[in-house]
Amino acid sequence: MEGRMSSKTTKAKKSGKTGYPPTDYERIFHPKAIAILGVSADENGVGFGTGMLRAIMAMGYEGKLYPVNPKGGMIYGLEIFRKVEDIPDPVDFAVVAVNARYVPESLEACLKIGVAGAEILSSGFSELGTEEGKELERRIQEVAARGIRVVGPNCFGIYCPASGITLLPGPDLSRETGPVAFVAQSGGMSIDFAHAGKWLGVRFSKMISFGNGADLREAELLRYLARDPETRVISMYIEGIKDGDAFFSELKAAAAKKPVIVYKGGLSVAGARSVASHTASMGGSRVIWQSILKQAGAIQVNDTEEMAQANLAFAMLPPKPFRGISIVGGGGAIGVTACDTAETFGIEIPALPPELQERIGSVLPKPGSSAINPIDVANPFVGPQALKEVLLGAAEDERIELQIIVSLLFHYKGLARAFGIPVAEAAPYRELTQCVRDAIDQTGKPVIAVLPNMTRGTESMDITELIALTRQEYLSRGIPVFDELHDAIRAISHINHYYGGKIK
Repeated sequence: MEGRMSSKTTKAKKSGKTGYPPTDYERIFHPKAIAILGVSADENGVGFGTGMLRAIMAMGYEGKLYPVNPKGGMIYGLEIFRKVEDIPDPVDFAVVAVNARYVPESLEACLKIGVAGAEILSSGFSELGTEEGKELERRIQEVAARGIRVVGPNCFGIYCPASGITLLPGPDLSRETGPVAFVAQSGGMSIDFAHAGKWLGVRFSKMISFGNGADLREAELLRYLARDPETRVISMYIEGIKDGDAFFSELKAAAAKKPVIVYKGGLSVAGARSVASHTASMGGSRVIWQSILKQAGAIQVNDTEEMAQANLAFAMLPPKPFRGISIVGGGGAIGVTACDTAETFGIEIPALPPELQERIGSVLPKPGSSAINPIDVANPFVGPQALKEVLLGAAEDERIELQIIVSLLFHYKGLARAFGIPVAEAAPYRELTQCVRDAIDQTGKPVIAVLPNMTRGTESMDITELIALTRQEYLSRGIPVFDELHDAIRAISHINHYYGGKIK
């Protein structure tokens, strides 16, 4: 890991002081007034400051907005103040989007009027590797140490759905709040995850893209989020860290309270080079990082898709391990795949007792079906009520703690064509999702839905729409949805890893 504690930091820790006043996170994440530095009077401007003003307004932020630019003027009916000091009212948070050389003095002005925190969207600091860039970042740190907390520089900022502040450039992110917090050095990954969360069903409490991390970064944010009542799951994308001891301590403490999912970038040789040019961070050893995350009790994921899927599972499933599961779906190959995948992840798919097999088999078409577990329903057109009976029956086996239902909805394309109706009318997706919800309510055992799509050409856009509609119906009923069976089982394994071997 990059960097050990400096003697100054060590002395501060021993004395019980951090060098900073207490951080007012409430004013940072839920500001009543925001100053945006670097806004032009051109309403069609493409600069970061003007773009952020548009984005925050589009999000429906209800607090006060104060654009700032030395030239003054008006924009969207708001007065543009020539100086931060000219703002007549208290300001909680600032968005700084001015040229790098002006950032330290802009931050100084925000400090003078009592701003609690600022996000610096500007780039041109230590990530350049130049002495000028490093010096500008040191000056930011000096100002921050006197009482204003800083996110950035070279970042996309903060997203908090509850308050309506958003990432750059995020005017259309969800305002629906949720249990997942995400901390990342990468702005691009942050905005991508925020967009993906809308359709995946991942809802966020807070998201922080901290870029170079001149001030607030992973360790301190972990400490805050571990205590944050709005957050139940913490997720992180880390490129490099500056204080290894502090990070490990905070990671271990946070993981003892709630799941912490970590995607560590830069573990390959090429990835380490990319990380160094991105946020001036060090990559690190794969083996060392695996060991550190395991010791801390955190969940390690290897790509953005796995990270999103793990977040979905932790956010929507009960906080407990699921050692035995059932698989319900059409096709023998699905069952074979399920068994192989489950065994890889240490999850059992127990054969159901004969009496339950007989009960389940009575509602399935013959020949071709099998009620052993995995349960092969023989064809993709088995009705929702029959599938509900299958779920109810399998749930009576006390070894079954969670069920997965795989629906091959793309097969309804042929049925729709035969009847001359749209595929969304041919597929009983609303009834299906309600029947699954009813089975959950009656048994108390959670269900995961899997919606594969093998037809993704332009001629099958109606199938893509059907699956999106079905996903929406499932999510509205509190049921997580995955695209592939492997992904669902892997996500369950992450839950089992955390709740089965959780640090007490």
